[in-house]
Amino acid sequence: MAINLDRMVHLHHSTVRVRTDQMEVISSNLANANTPGYKARAIDFNNAMSKALQGGQNIGGLKTTHSNHIPLSNNSAIGDAQFRVSDQPDTGDGNTVDVQRERNEFLDNGMRYQASLQFLDGKFKGMKKALSGGQ
Repeated sequence: MAINLDRMVHLHHSTVRVRTDQMEVISSNLANANTPGYKARAIDFNNAMSKALQGGQNIGGLKTTHSNHIPLSNNSAIGDAQFRVSDQPDTGDGNTVDVQRERNEFLDNGMRYQASLQFLDGKFKGMKKALSGGQ
C-alpha cells in the first residue's frame, strides 16, 4: 500500500504556510508603525486556508489560464491580505497601525504556528513509528 505524504500532512503543511504568511504581514505592519499613510493589512485565515486546501494556484490574484503558461510554484496568502479596519482614532498622519493590537496578533499567531508545527511533527513521528514496526 502506497503512502501518500501529501494527503497525510496537507492540512498541517497548509496551516504552517498560512501562519508564516500571516507573520510576514504582521511584521510588515509593525515595521511601518511610524510610516505616514501606511495602512495596516491582515490575512483572513479561514479564507486563506480554504484556498490553500483547494490547492488552487493563486498568487496575489494571478492564475494560470492556459496549459502553456509557466506553472506557479508558490501558493502564498500574502497577496490576499486586506486592509485592516482601524480600532484607534486617526492620529493625523493617515497611519492605521495599532502597535498593541499588532503585537497581540503576532503573539497569538506565533503560538498557533508553534501548535501547527507540533501537529505536523506528530504526524511524522506517527509515520516513523508505523514504518519502524512500533519500536
